[in-house]
Amino acid sequence: MTATTRPDHLPAPPAGAAEGRGHGRPRTPPLRRTWQGRPEDPRWARPAFLGMLLVIALAYFWNLGASGYANSFYSAAVQAGSQSWKAFFFGSLDSANAITVDKPPAALWPMALSVRVLGLNSWAILAPQVLMGVATAGVLYAGVRRRFSAAAGLITMAVFALTPVAALMFRFNNPDALLALLMTVTVYCVLRAMEAGRTKWLVWAGVAVGLAFLSKTLQAFLVLPPLAVLYTVFAPVPVRKRFGQLGLSALATVVAGGWWVAIVELWPAASRPYIGGSQNNSFLELTLGYNGLGRINGEETGSVGGGGGQGGGWGDTGIGRMFDSEIGGQISWLLPAALLLLVAGVRLTWRAKRTDTARAAFLAWGGSLLMTAFVFSFMAGIFHQYYTVALAPHIAALVGMGATILWEERARWWAGAALGGTVAVTAVWAYVLLGRTPDSYPWLRWAVLTCGVVGAVGLLPAARTGRALALAAGAMGLAASLAGPAAYTVSTLNTGHQGSIVTAGPAGASTGGGPGGGDRGGPGGGTPPGQGTQQGARAPGNAQGGGFPGGGRPGQGQGQAGQAPGGRPGGVPGAATGEGGPGGGMGGLLNGASVAAEAKELLERDADDYTWSAAAIGSQNAASYQLATGDPVMAIGGFNGSDPSPTLARFKKYVADGKIHYFVPGGMGGGMGGAGTSSQISAWVEENFEEVTAGGATFYDLTRPGGDSAG
Repeated sequence: MTATTRPDHLPAPPAGAAEGRGHGRPRTPPLRRTWQGRPEDPRWARPAFLGMLLVIALAYFWNLGASGYANSFYSAAVQAGSQSWKAFFFGSLDSANAITVDKPPAALWPMALSVRVLGLNSWAILAPQVLMGVATAGVLYAGVRRRFSAAAGLITMAVFALTPVAALMFRFNNPDALLALLMTVTVYCVLRAMEAGRTKWLVWAGVAVGLAFLSKTLQAFLVLPPLAVLYTVFAPVPVRKRFGQLGLSALATVVAGGWWVAIVELWPAASRPYIGGSQNNSFLELTLGYNGLGRINGEETGSVGGGGGQGGGWGDTGIGRMFDSEIGGQISWLLPAALLLLVAGVRLTWRAKRTDTARAAFLAWGGSLLMTAFVFSFMAGIFHQYYTVALAPHIAALVGMGATILWEERARWWAGAALGGTVAVTAVWAYVLLGRTPDSYPWLRWAVLTCGVVGAVGLLPAARTGRALALAAGAMGLAASLAGPAAYTVSTLNTGHQGSIVTAGPAGASTGGGPGGGDRGGPGGGTPPGQGTQQGARAPGNAQGGGFPGGGRPGQGQGQAGQAPGGRPGGVPGAATGEGGPGGGMGGLLNGASVAAEAKELLERDADDYTWSAAAIGSQNAASYQLATGDPVMAIGGFNGSDPSPTLARFKKYVADGKIHYFVPGGMGGGMGGAGTSSQISAWVEENFEEVTAGGATFYDLTRPGGDSAG
C-alpha cells in the first residue's frame, strides 16, 4: 500500500487521535489527522479507486455509438484532420483547407489521431472524450485525497460522474470535455504548489491553462483570478518569490497557448485556411471578439444573435440562471450543497495557519466555481446549457471535501446540523428539479424527498447518536442526494445526441427561454434576425419549422425521446429532428442534412478530379455531405454562413479553375442577415449554372453553365 504523501511543512497527525464519535467533543481534535490526508490510506482505498474508474469508463462507453457523428461540425473537422496534417494543425473543416472551425484545434487533435488509427466511426471520434472524463475523475480523486481522505475522493468521483451534463459532454465531441479536464488539472497543480511553494507545479498549472486556451480560448482564463489571488495570499514562500513564480506560470501559459497562435498569425493568409468565425481572417480577432468580449456583452459579429438580459436572445441572465428551467437539470442538482459546504469548510478552517492546505483547497475549488458561475450567469452573448460542464469538477470537489469534513466534525452540534441541513436542501431542490419532468420518474421525486428528510433528521443529532445510526443516516442522505442526478445521467447514457446544441436528461429536462429547450423558435425563445418563420411552420429546406435555421427548436437536433436513432457512422449522419428532409435537404445552422444515397453517389462521381467535390452554405450543411462522401466540401460562410469566406470573386476563380464540382443550395442562405457573400454566391450560381436533382435534393453543377443567363 502506498502511503499518502504529506507536505513536508505539516506536522504528523497526533498519535492516537480519535474520530469524533459518541457524546461530547472528541478527546483529540481531528483537524490535522483527517483534513490534511492520512499517512497511509485504508486497504480498500486503491481497489475502490480503480473500481470507480472502471465503472465510470464502462458507463460512459455504454451506448456510445448511438450518437453517431454527434456534432457533425466537429466530426467533419476530425475527418479532415485524419486526412491532412495541414488540416490537423489548423483545425480545418475540410482536408482541402478552405476554412477552419471557430475554435482553436487542440480538442480536435486527440479525436483526429484516434480516427487515423481506428478509421472514421462514432467510437473512434467519441472514445477520446470518454477517456478525458475518466481522467478528470482520476485527477479529482488525487487532488481531494491528498488533503482529506480516500472516502472524500470517492464521493467526489461519484458526484462528478453522476452530473448529467458531464455524462453528456464527456461522450460528445465538443471542446468542452478537454477544457474541463485541463481546468481540473490546473486547480490540482495550483494546490500541489500550495503545499510547499514549489515552482514547477505552478509552471505546470500555466501549461494546462495554455493548452486549455487552445481548446476554447478565453473561457480557459475564468479560473485564473481566484487561483492567482489564492497563491498570492496563502503560498508558503516569501512574497517576492510568489510574484516571481506567478510570472513564470504566466509565461508558461503564453508559451503553451501562444506558439500555435503565433504560427497562425504569421503564416501567409493566402496559403492557410480562412479563420472561421472571424470577419477579418484573424485568430486574434476571433479570440477577442466572437469568442471573447462578444460572449459577455452579446455583440458577437457574425453571430446568430445575442443580447441576453431579461428575455434576450440566449435566455434570461441573472443570479438565478444556473437554477432556471434551462440550466437547472443539467448542473444544479448539488450546486446548493456545494455552496453550503464551501461556507462550512471555510468556517472550519478559518483559524488555521495562513498556509493551511485544507482551506486552500476549499478556496481554490470554491473560488473557481464562483467565478465561472458568475460569468455564465451574466454573459449576454451565446450561451448553451452544456457550457456548465465546466462547473462539474468544482461542485464535485466541494461536495466530497465538505461532506467528509462535516462528518468528521459531527461531534460539534453545528457540524451535524450543517450536514443534515445540506442534505435537506439538496433533497428539496431535487424534488423541484424532478418536478420539471413529471412524466419521467414520477415516483422518484417523492422517494428522494422522503429519504432526504429522514437522512437529514438522522444527521442533526449526530453528535449524540451512535456511529451505526449516524452511518445509516449519512448513507441515506448521500443516496437521496445522488438519486436525482443519477436518474438524469442514466437517461443521458441511454440516449444518442446529435446536433450543435444538446442537453442531458430525459425529454423536457431543459425547457424555457434559451437554446436547447423551450417551445419557441430561436435562441432564447425569440426568432433570430432575418428569420421570420413562425413556430410549427415548415421552413424551407428544413425537416420542420420553428424559425431557427436547421429546423425544429434549438437543441432538439439530438436523439431525445421520439427522435430518430443515432447517426450512421461510416456513411450518412443520423437524421435527427431538425435535420434536412429526405434526399439531402438543406441542413442549416444547428444540424446537418440527411444525405440520400443518390445524392451521395452524385457527389462522389469524379470527386478525385476536383479540390472540393461540392460547396455548401454553412458548416453544418457542408459537414453532412463531407461525412457522407469522405471528400472535401467547402463550407461557404463558416458556421453561421456569415463569414466573408470566400468572396464572390474568389469563388468565381475557384469555379473557373475547375476546383469545385457542385454547389449545394439552401442552408443559411447567406448568413443571418441574408446579405453576406454567401448570398451573393448563391444568387450567382443559381443564375448561371444548371440544376441537377438527386434523391429529391437540388444541386448545381458548376461545370455545366445554364440557368437564366449563362456566363
